[in-house]
Amino acid sequence: MIKLYADYHTHTIYSHGTGSIMDNVTAAKNKGLTEIAVTDHGIRHFAYGVRLKNISMMREEVDRINDNAEGIKVLLGMECNIISTEGDIDMNDEIRKYLDILLVGFHMMVLPKTAKDAISIYGRNCFSKIFQFGKEGIKETNTESMIKAIRKHKIDIITHPGARIPFDTTLVAKEAAKAGTALEINSHSGYMGTMNVIAAAGEGAKFVINSDAHTPEDVGNFEKGLIIAEKAGLSGDQIINAVK
Repeated sequence: MIKLYADYHTHTIYSHGTGSIMDNVTAAKNKGLTEIAVTDHGIRHFAYGVRLKNISMMREEVDRINDNAEGIKVLLGMECNIISTEGDIDMNDEIRKYLDILLVGFHMMVLPKTAKDAISIYGRNCFSKIFQFGKEGIKETNTESMIKAIRKHKIDIITHPGARIPFDTTLVAKEAAKAGTALEINSHSGYMGTMNVIAAAGEGAKFVINSDAHTPEDVGNFEKGLIIAEKAGLSGDQIINAVK
């Protein structure tokens, strides 16, 4: 049976979570976890993005908690967004220096890098969902964008693959395996699906099971993700936050 020791995808009041950093840490500790990451949304998510002025304050808070907490390690991360077809993300060196862990995913309510990127990623994906047209070509563009992001940045985790914008899981998994980037089995949304996990595992990819908690009560709630992992036949050695 797979047992997890860490939750590397949780949100707080700094984006669209309901609890403080300390609330999430307390919940994680109460669930028996020994590590937790606070990973609020990247700065170009125009609905829920972290404000630049808060990042240093979040770092100080996490350091203060780590200095005083026993039995749990707290990481500061961010769930960044792909903002161009060239794999650019809403992250720079000034922000990166504060972070311990980098998560990246596709989200729809994001300010793209250029007007062309707005059309190529967000416009075309919205159009295809409404009119059921051109899906394969759009999926190819999405896949290339994600692969370029993996090659361009040191990404620790790809969040909820396929949940917002579709891409070829097998091709992305192959690139992720080479880069040491884990694919997330998201217990909040139920993505990745079992068949996609099996395909990605065949490419040698590693996985992480996260809660994607938006409330402290959901921190460490891994049930849906564990069911997917077990149906896919994963072992603890294939999951980076599993007790070995």
